[in-house]
Amino acid sequence: MAETPHKAGFVSIVGKPNVGKSTLMNALVGEKLSIITSKAQTTRHRIMGILNGDDFQIVYSDTPGIIKPQYALHESMMGFVRTSLEDADIILFVTDIYEKHDEDDVIKRLQHAKVPILLLINKIDQATEEEVNEKVAYWQEHMNPTEILPISALHNFGLDHLFQRLLHYLPEHPAFYPKDELTDKPERFFVSEIIREKIFLNYKKEIPYSCEVVVEEFKEEADIIRIRAEISVERRSQKGIVIGNKGEALKKVGTQARLDMEDFFQKKIFLDLYVRVNENWRTDEKLLRRFGYREE
Repeated sequence: MAETPHKAGFVSIVGKPNVGKSTLMNALVGEKLSIITSKAQTTRHRIMGILNGDDFQIVYSDTPGIIKPQYALHESMMGFVRTSLEDADIILFVTDIYEKHDEDDVIKRLQHAKVPILLLINKIDQATEEEVNEKVAYWQEHMNPTEILPISALHNFGLDHLFQRLLHYLPEHPAFYPKDELTDKPERFFVSEIIREKIFLNYKKEIPYSCEVVVEEFKEEADIIRIRAEISVERRSQKGIVIGNKGEALKKVGTQARLDMEDFFQKKIFLDLYVRVNENWRTDEKLLRRFGYREE
C-alpha cells in the first residue's frame, strides 16, 4: 500500500489589531504561545506555533496587527508581517464581526499574494446569523478570497472545519522542523512575553506600550528555574508607576508572571524583576536591536 504523502507549510495569520489572531493561533496549536489582552498591539513579534501530525506539519505565524507605523518599533513590527506574507503557503486573513471596513491597507498587502487566502470572520458567537451573512457577502464582493469561513476562536467554533481546509491546501513537503518542536522561539522569549502580558493587564494608558522586557538571566536547575528580568520604560516618571507604592505594583506583576511561568514550564520559578529607564527606546536603533526588533 502506498504511503500517505507528507504535507507541510507555513500558515500566516494576519489582520488588524484586536480581531483575535493570538486567540486563534493558541486554539489551533493547542498551547498558549501568544499573549492575549484586550488592548490593541499586544503582539510585537512574529511568533511561530508548530502543529505536528504523522503526515503533516503546520507552521502557524501569529503576527502583529497591521497598523500605520508611528515609531521605528512599529516599522519593525510591520516588517515581521511582510516577512510572514512572503514565505506563506496559506494566508489566514482574520477580520471580525465588528470590523468597520477600514482594512484597505491590509487588503493592499494581500492583493499580490499567489497563495490561498482564507478569510476568517471571527467572534460570530456575538452576532446574529443575518449579520454573519452580511459580512460574508461584503467580503465576497470586496475581496473575493479563496474561501470565507465564519469562526469563533474563543469558543472553538468552526476550527475543526478550518483545520480540514488547511490540510486540503497544504503543499506536499517534508517537515521543516523536528516533530517534537512546538515553536521557533527560545524559552527566554516566552518568559519576557508572560511578563509583558501582565504589564498590559495591570497598567493603563501609555505604560504597557512604553515597556519592554529583557531576560538577563535564565538558570535551570534540577527543581527550579532562576530568572532575572529587566523591564525597560521610556521615562523616569513611568518607572515610579511600574514599581508602585512600596513596590506593590511590580510585586503583583511578578507574582502573576511567576504563577504563569510555573504552569508553562511545569517547574518552580524564582523571578527577580527590576525596572530601568531606557529613554525613547521605541525610536532607538541600538536598543531595538538589543530587544530583538532589528536584524543583527
